[in-house]
Amino acid sequence: MRSIGEMARDSGLGVSALRFYDRAGVLVPARVDPASGYRWYAPEQLEEARILARLRRAGMPLADIRLALAGWSGADVDLVRRLLQAHVRRLERGLAEARSEFSTLRTQLDHKENPMTASPRTGTVRLSLSAPRLASALDAVRFAVGEDPELPMLGGVLFDVEDEALRLVATDRYRMAVARSTCAGHGGGREQVVVPTPLVDAMRALLRDDEPVRFAVDADRVTLEAGERQVSGQRLTHDFPDYRRLVQLPAGRRVVVDVPALRAGLEAGPVRAAGASEPGPSARDVSVLAAADDGTVTVRGDGDEDGNSVGVDRGFLLDALAAADRDRLVLEFGAAPTAPLAVRRTDDEETFSLLMPVRLDH
Repeated sequence: MRSIGEMARDSGLGVSALRFYDRAGVLVPARVDPASGYRWYAPEQLEEARILARLRRAGMPLADIRLALAGWSGADVDLVRRLLQAHVRRLERGLAEARSEFSTLRTQLDHKENPMTASPRTGTVRLSLSAPRLASALDAVRFAVGEDPELPMLGGVLFDVEDEALRLVATDRYRMAVARSTCAGHGGGREQVVVPTPLVDAMRALLRDDEPVRFAVDADRVTLEAGERQVSGQRLTHDFPDYRRLVQLPAGRRVVVDVPALRAGLEAGPVRAAGASEPGPSARDVSVLAAADDGTVTVRGDGDEDGNSVGVDRGFLLDALAAADRDRLVLEFGAAPTAPLAVRRTDDEETFSLLMPVRLDH
C-alpha cells in the first residue's frame, strides 16, 4: 500500500489533486483510516493514477476521464480508444476554431496602427524630479518588468506623466506594479514613454544623492541627468498596454498584515503546484492564502483551502513584499479566487502591485 504522499511522488499527481479525485469518485483510495482519515492506495492503483495524470495533462473532461479509467480497469479497451479519439477530434476542432478567430482578429489589426511597427515619436518631455522619490518608485516596480522576447513592449518601465504626477508601471502579464511620484516642469498633456530595462537600471544607479534630477525625452532619446552625471538611450518604440483598465478592480476584502511575519510564513509554509495547463513560468511554487474573520492571513496546506482561498506564486509575492519596502502592508483579496491579489502600502494607495491568481493543481 502507498500513502498519499508516496502516491503523489510516484504518479505525478499532487496530494491536493489526489484528494480532489477521491472526492470526485474518480480515483478512490483502497483504504481510508477510520481514525485519522489518511488515504492508502493499492499497488495496482499506481497505473491508474499515472493514466489519470496523462489524461489530465491532455485536458480531457472529468466525465470522460471517469469513463476511461473504468474502461481501462476492465476489459473495455474499445471504450478507452473511442474516448481518446473523441477528445483528439474535440481538440482539433477547437484549434481550427481558434485559428479562424485569430485570422479575423489579425485582419482587424491590419486596419489599426500596428504597435510593433509604430512610427518614431517626436514629442518632447522635460521633468524635474526628486532623486529619492524616483529611486523609490523604480524600486517599487522593477521586479515586475517582463522578459518575454515575444512581448517586447513589456520589456521596460512605462513613464506616464500627466500634469504634476509621474506614474511608473511595469508588468510581465502575471504581475503588475504601479508607483506614483510628483514631478515639475511638464506643461503639456499626457505623455507616455517606455524606457527599456537596461536604461532603467542605469538610471537607478545614478540616483545616489538627494539633489533633484532632470528627465528628458527628445523624439526617441531618453536622458536622465543628476548633477554632472547622465545616462541616455533609446526609448522603446512599442506601445504599452492601457494599464488603467487593468487596475480598475472591484473593491475586495482588505487586511493589514505584518510583513516580516507573513514572509516567514511563506518561506516556511506549505506550497502547492500550479495546474498543469496554467500559463506562466514553469516549476511554480504556489502559496495558498486565506483571510480569516479575525483579520489575519494564513498560509493554507493541502486540503485546507476553501472558497475564499487564493493561490499565488510564492516567489512573486515575496518579490512584491520586498519591493513595497514596508513592515505593514495591505493585502486586498478579490471577491473571487480568480481576481488578482493586490499588495498596497498603508501610507500610499497609489503605489501597489497586482498578482494574478494561480489555478490550484486538482
